[in-house]
Amino acid sequence: MLQCVQGKKMKFLMRVCHVVFYSMGRAQEFVPVDNILLSCGSSSNVTIDGRVFVSDNTSTLVTATAVGGGGSSVAGSTLQNNANVDYPTLVSSARFFTVDFSYTFKVSSGRHWVRLYFYPFSYGNFTPNSSLFSLCANEFTLLNNFRSVAFSSFNKPLVFREYLINITSSSLVLSFFPQPNSYAFINAIEVVSMPSDLLTDDATLVGQQTSQPLGLPGIALQSMYRINVGGATVNPLNDSKGLYRNWEPDSSYLFAAATGTTGSVLFSDIKYGNDPTYIAPPAVYATARTLGGSETVSLVFNVSWVFPVDLGYTYFVRLHFCEIIMSAINERVFNVYISNQTVLSRFDVIAYTKSPDVVLYWDFAAPMFEGSDANLWIQIGPAPNTALQDAILNGLEIFKMNNSDGGLSGSNPYVAVSSPPSMALAPTGSSKSNMGVIIGAAVGGVAVVGVLVAFICYCCCRKPKAAKKPSTPMWLPLPLHGSSPDMSQGMTNSHKSGKSGAGSYVSSVPSNMGRFFTFAELQEATNNFDESLLLGAGGFGKVYKGEIDDGSKVAVKRGNPQSEQGLTEFQTEIEMLSKLRHRHLVSLIGYCDDSKEMILVYDYMSKGPLRSHLYGTKLPALSWKRRLEICVGAARGLHYLHTGAAQSIIHRDVKTTNILLDDNFVAKVADFGLSKTGPSLEQTHVSTAVKGSFGYLDPEYFRRQQLTEKSDVYSFGVVLMEVLCARPAINPALPREQINMAEWALKWQKMGMLDQIKDTRLAGTCNLESLQKFGDIAEKCLADQGIDRPSMGDVLWNLEYALQLQENSPENFVEGPAGNSTENDLTTNANNSSSSMQEVSVLEPRANQSVMSSLTLSTEQSLDISEEIGSEDASAGDIFSQLIHPEGR
Repeated sequence: MLQCVQGKKMKFLMRVCHVVFYSMGRAQEFVPVDNILLSCGSSSNVTIDGRVFVSDNTSTLVTATAVGGGGSSVAGSTLQNNANVDYPTLVSSARFFTVDFSYTFKVSSGRHWVRLYFYPFSYGNFTPNSSLFSLCANEFTLLNNFRSVAFSSFNKPLVFREYLINITSSSLVLSFFPQPNSYAFINAIEVVSMPSDLLTDDATLVGQQTSQPLGLPGIALQSMYRINVGGATVNPLNDSKGLYRNWEPDSSYLFAAATGTTGSVLFSDIKYGNDPTYIAPPAVYATARTLGGSETVSLVFNVSWVFPVDLGYTYFVRLHFCEIIMSAINERVFNVYISNQTVLSRFDVIAYTKSPDVVLYWDFAAPMFEGSDANLWIQIGPAPNTALQDAILNGLEIFKMNNSDGGLSGSNPYVAVSSPPSMALAPTGSSKSNMGVIIGAAVGGVAVVGVLVAFICYCCCRKPKAAKKPSTPMWLPLPLHGSSPDMSQGMTNSHKSGKSGAGSYVSSVPSNMGRFFTFAELQEATNNFDESLLLGAGGFGKVYKGEIDDGSKVAVKRGNPQSEQGLTEFQTEIEMLSKLRHRHLVSLIGYCDDSKEMILVYDYMSKGPLRSHLYGTKLPALSWKRRLEICVGAARGLHYLHTGAAQSIIHRDVKTTNILLDDNFVAKVADFGLSKTGPSLEQTHVSTAVKGSFGYLDPEYFRRQQLTEKSDVYSFGVVLMEVLCARPAINPALPREQINMAEWALKWQKMGMLDQIKDTRLAGTCNLESLQKFGDIAEKCLADQGIDRPSMGDVLWNLEYALQLQENSPENFVEGPAGNSTENDLTTNANNSSSSMQEVSVLEPRANQSVMSSLTLSTEQSLDISEEIGSEDASAGDIFSQLIHPEGR
């Protein structure tokens, strides 16, 4: 026994010596081009761990100026006697700003780390609780209404933030915007170049199987968590040379008692293969957490880590693997889960690395929608039917990606001005991510009372106003809805009375749904809803062009009190768009529900609906390439709806009037008033009353009243044919066999003659292979049975391929509008309303005749199918009056 103990001690001492010598003797791995370390408010340079932070009074690489002229900054200092401060010398000074102020750093282009140090202390009239400010880095908003004392505590008074920003010019401008009667401050700043290959623009979206570009060159990120799984802290000095990252242990984030076991090897055993050695230090890969192997084979469980996050953002997650125990393929096969979805199935590290002790990392993008759990879960667990029920993870990193407004600010805890720093941790009430912090701070009865007081103050007080000049709008990016189960009832009651007991209007929509506009603001924005600004009208009401206070052009949809659509659609539109952010989805800016109005405010799409560019107007014809690009964009938006959330969203009203185009003809899917949350994992469909637009309605959905994502696929197939043929989905003025456009086009497609019915303005401009691929995918979308239709992801892939065929066409077709000379044939179809109406019955279209015939019995069903009818459909007549009416969508 003594020999065994002595042997273990000797092995431990050898490992310690190895770590020391390895750290001292390893080669330089990265030398940053820019390495600007700034000590703010200091009268001299400060050296920390061998790194020199230059005083902001003397640095030649930084220019400090008051924005707009006037005003000044103040340097302050304090004595540091708090043993809990990580860098007492560095944060003993600060610069205070009472006016808008900026630091301009001269740097090279490329991605940089921007590290900020905030240590709140009192100096003269500057007290920590009085500081409230916003901070921008070039076009990105890093902090919004930030109060550092809200994030500090007696044990951890220093607030540290790390961002990853790609700089495309020769300078980085950090701009501070203090609120009126408040101030901003900063203690120290680092601006350090990153290795160009540390982050690659390629990741697997959670819920999908293949990786795809994320657009990282144009995205800023915030470091949220950097974890050494199964190991100890790796401080910046022991990180890869030149990177100075801090890796914390995973013990604080483990969920429940099922924590598995840890293991480690010598640092020298780690091999990087083709990966750069700075991906993560050897100390991360040399340690790991596993399930425990054969010892727990009868106890099948997952090891879980839980990370509080801000909702409404997408998170870049990097998982680090290194098989330091097993030595052959198939010895350890396991599953990896993110946000309760499988991201790696039957994963075997050695199957990829080919040998043990070789590093491997995998990148994922995890959207965290509002209304969901405000925790990002990462789990590893055994794969079914494997000999060894085990799994392994060595490290992980989580970065927040900026939203579409360029924001990274997240949620800020509300802090009562009178609260001391150690008690200033009360939550906003809208995010669960602060609960862990609250529990940690609520030690003893005094802290509990402090939290309760702060919470009561929050409930009674309005949130502070947004920063004066951040580059983002003054409202936060639309967060996920947080409606309560009785929200719908609350809306109904509100709009019945419109008043509270005190006589003030009671808003029927939760305040976290985007910007709230007053009715007076929207009257001013639209010149009192001037009819000359009218963009169009639909089932909900009229849409006006407007301009809000920040100069942004908007589309204002004002609800019509006489419309058959109302509260339900109003609520659904807000809820759906508040939890969705995508390049190809129209953005909801805000809403108004005062003065008994129901008004929605969107980004203005200057090119209007796709339908207007196909027929019924005198707009120039779209080229075939442009049409393909628009279809690809719309397909991306729908694909995101179907797969971008833990539970899919079915649009339920896909049509060309709900595909809007911006200045650059980028397609954006709009109008979510009929949208439904898709089926759960245990379900195959959603049983619901039939709603949609006549001509686009899925026949299987109509027959069975069972809604699936394939219902959107069918409607999109109609859109594809409409794009090709440039005619309405339903036109009763045409001969009987041509009334239903999808049915008519399918016949020509099956004969291999689809090019015979394409828009005549496309003559001579379509690559035949591109057209054939387009027709094939449209035909599959229009399959009568949902099981025979492709997923929207497959539709997107085929459309992208059709676009590629067109772009690579040897004919070198001229780009731009295909010409207007042959428009007459199409406008004849589209505007044939003046022709004599033929005797047509709704029973007569031959395809899906049983479906169409059942329309005559729809009065006993919950059927609400309609179509926006322009001038071309005005003579449809009474025969279609039950389907086509002014109140239709």
